[in-house]
Amino acid sequence: MQGRAESEIYLVRHAETAWSVTGQHTGATDLALSGRGEEQARRLKARLLGRSFAHVLSSPLQRARRTCELAGFATHASLDPELAEWNYGDYEGLTTAEIRHTRPGWVLFRDGCPGGESVSQLAARADRMVSRLRTLQGRVLVFSSGHLLRALTARWLGLSLEIGRALLLEPAAVCVLGYDHGGADSAIRLWNDAPCS
Repeated sequence: MQGRAESEIYLVRHAETAWSVTGQHTGATDLALSGRGEEQARRLKARLLGRSFAHVLSSPLQRARRTCELAGFATHASLDPELAEWNYGDYEGLTTAEIRHTRPGWVLFRDGCPGGESVSQLAARADRMVSRLRTLQGRVLVFSSGHLLRALTARWLGLSLEIGRALLLEPAAVCVLGYDHGGADSAIRLWNDAPCS
């Protein structure tokens, strides 16, 4: 338990893209970072300075890979398809307002996406990732997308995926997951530490 109690999982949401500005659901669409996003990602290097990581993992999508690269961790990163964003299926590229126009009351973390991943499918993927993270010793750094990281955190805590709707996460935000009570309980140590401006 002692080694586990000292382990930390740093989660980094990719920096800004054009669709994160407009609020469009960006799953498999492989968007580049915006100019502002590139700058946000570069500033991550200073924010993570002085921390060493035993493992660095990244979604294979270019917005996460580029954030990882500009933050200075590309040479240490392993790409993991399990870290790709939620598959939004028919809702890819749509905003929540557009979806609710045809499906009033829709909530991603409760209802999932037709033609894409259901809540149970994403929960299973998040559970696989949590199981893997729990086997890794030392500090771990993960680059991925907002909804996937929110789902992963809900499952890290042993909670329903629906709690993810309450875990807001800005572009280029840093979060830290860890343990409490000597490794007996999973905990959030830091959430949504986003860059200024």
